[in-house]
Amino acid sequence: MSDVLTYKCSNCGGPLKFDPEKQKYACEYCLSQFTQEEVASGEKEAPKAEKGGGEPFLYNCSSCGAEIVTDGTTAATFCYYCHNPVILSGRLSGEYNPDYVVPFAIEKEKAEDIFRMWMKKKRFVPKSFYSQDQIEKISGVYFPYMLYSCRAEGRLNASADRVRVWVSGNQRYTETQTFEVRREGSMPVKFVPRNALKKANRELVEGVLPYETEKMKKFSMPYLSGFLAERRDMGEQEFNEEVKAEVRSFAQDSLRNSITSYDSVRIESNDIRLEDEAWEYALLPVWALTYRDEGRDEMYYFTINGQTGKVCGKLPVDKGKLSLLFAEIFVPILIVLLIVGYLI
Repeated sequence: MSDVLTYKCSNCGGPLKFDPEKQKYACEYCLSQFTQEEVASGEKEAPKAEKGGGEPFLYNCSSCGAEIVTDGTTAATFCYYCHNPVILSGRLSGEYNPDYVVPFAIEKEKAEDIFRMWMKKKRFVPKSFYSQDQIEKISGVYFPYMLYSCRAEGRLNASADRVRVWVSGNQRYTETQTFEVRREGSMPVKFVPRNALKKANRELVEGVLPYETEKMKKFSMPYLSGFLAERRDMGEQEFNEEVKAEVRSFAQDSLRNSITSYDSVRIESNDIRLEDEAWEYALLPVWALTYRDEGRDEMYYFTINGQTGKVCGKLPVDKGKLSLLFAEIFVPILIVLLIVGYLI
C-alpha cells in the first residue's frame, strides 16, 4: 500500500534507522550518516488518515513485498521477513498527526545494560524474566500522549491567626490576632501528560514520567525509523475534567502554601480560572520489556524512559527462590529451638 514508508540511504539504498546516541540517521550497510534536515527533505506528504479500531490491517513491505500485519493503532514497526523498519504514515496524518516528538536519547545496548544492572538487585525474580533471549526482546516504542497547557489565574481569600502565649506571675495569657489574607497569582502550566492509548498498560507508560519536554522536537516522520510507534486512540475530551481538576487543585495549593508565618489558616474563598488552554499530541520514547506468567495469566513489565533513563517495573516472583530463603533463615532457628527444648 502507498502509505508504507521505509527511509533509504541515498548512497547505497540500505534502510535508515535513528541513532539515539548520535542523534542522526545511520545506514547499517555503508555506515553513512544523515541529519534530520537531510532525511526530512526527502519526505513526501502522507496520505489521509484511515479509520479503524483494533482489527488487523494488511500492508505490503516496500522493501521485500511481504505482507505486514498490524492492528489499528500501530504506526511504525518492522518487516518480519527482511527486518527493515517501516512506517505506516497514514496512521499519523490528519487529526492523528503528532505535534511533537521526544527522540530516543538512549540506544538499545544502553537500555539492556540498565536492565541488567537493575536486575542485579532483584533476588527473587525468575531467571526466565532476565534470560538473554528475553533481554533481546526489549523494544523501543513511541507511545502517544496528550499534553495539556494553560495559564492558571488564581485568587484566594483567607483568615489567618497568629497566637502569642506568655505567663505573668501565676497567670497564663493568650493573645490571638486574626488577619485577612489575600493572595493572587498567575501560573503557567505546560505539558501535563496523559496516556492516549487504550490498550497500553497505564502503569507501564506513566511510570516512566516525567520527560524533559523543553527538549521536544517538532514531529517529523523519520524519527520513528528503527522503532515501534503507536497512534493515539483517545482524545482531549477523555481527559479534560480530570486534568483541569488536577491543575486547579495544584494552583490552589500553591496559593495556600504561600501563606506562611501564621499559626492557623482558614480558606474563606478561592477562584481559579484557566486561560489560554491548549491540548497537543506528542510521541514519547519508552524502552519496554514484557513477560507473561502463563500459570497466573498475568503480565509483568520493565520500562525505561527513552530520554532520561528513569526505570519502572512490575516483576514476577520466583516462589522457589523464596522457599530457599525461608529454609536458609528459619530451619536453623527451628533446629536450635528443638535442641534447646530437648536439653531443658
